[in-house]
Amino acid sequence: MPLPPPMPPTPEPARLRPTSPDPARQALWAALAMVVVWGANFSVQKMVFTALSPGGFLFARYLIMPLAATVLLCARHGMKWPRVPRTDMIALLKLGLAGHLVHVGLVTYGIHWSTAFSSSLILACGPVFTLLILRWHGLEALTRGQVAGVAVAAVGVLVFLSDKLQGGHWQASGGDLTLIVAAFFFSYYTVTAKPLIERHGGVTVMTYATLLGSGPVVLLSLPAGLHVAWGDVAWLVWAGLLWAVLVSAFLGWLVWGWVNAVRGVARSAPLMYLMPPVAGLVAWAATGESYTGVKLAGAALTLAGVAVAQFANPRSRDPVCEAVAPVD
Repeated sequence: MPLPPPMPPTPEPARLRPTSPDPARQALWAALAMVVVWGANFSVQKMVFTALSPGGFLFARYLIMPLAATVLLCARHGMKWPRVPRTDMIALLKLGLAGHLVHVGLVTYGIHWSTAFSSSLILACGPVFTLLILRWHGLEALTRGQVAGVAVAAVGVLVFLSDKLQGGHWQASGGDLTLIVAAFFFSYYTVTAKPLIERHGGVTVMTYATLLGSGPVVLLSLPAGLHVAWGDVAWLVWAGLLWAVLVSAFLGWLVWGWVNAVRGVARSAPLMYLMPPVAGLVAWAATGESYTGVKLAGAALTLAGVAVAQFANPRSRDPVCEAVAPVD
């Protein structure tokens, strides 16, 4: 009886090559992390404002932000910073004043006077103002769907604010109106920054606008800043201040810019609509903020209207119409 043929040698198991991380997945997780950071930041800022006053916060913020911008410019370009033509430098000055002096100033006082959930919801209406500004400048025609979305968002805001107006909570209502104006100025910032970013890059525009816009904010907030007993400020307030300035505002802008570059603005924009629910949950857990059924219905209606207005025209994929990282 013949012997069976010898078995072929067992092949060695192939070595598993380490899989390289998926940039798209990393960008998604980074985007979700930033949504949580920005949503929680509303409650953090209200705590800091209570301790330092809104003016004291602005004074400290705009002493820190120029330093961070300078460090970033030096890290990227050394001592040879990008040269910008005089006309663009004037445009950057106007951008810095609109974005930092006006927008961030209004946002700071609006959040202080209003609530965390209201602030996050109203600021999420920014894309509606962006579309209206584009229409005003003749850069984009609004479709019927976008007009309907704007109308639905407006009704949602009125429903959301109805309990405050009926209850006579005028300070909170004034804060919400302040935030509506702030959202308009951020949309102006978004539209105005677009051609500058195309010519000079996002980091250059952000850092130069920060450097040019910080001086006036420091001068105007100087009395409030000198009134704060900085030596008696609790460590938790310092942590909240650094969180709001460096993590949420400065680092958040850089991370969101990278997310948009990897995922594309159109895919990242819808994630911004998660920010108000996150802000509401954090405020409910941290401060006990409560919400009526009317308020929740108004919030849902507002976000639905903003989403329809922003995405009703599938042919328009201009990043200026999409969500961008907030200046604040």
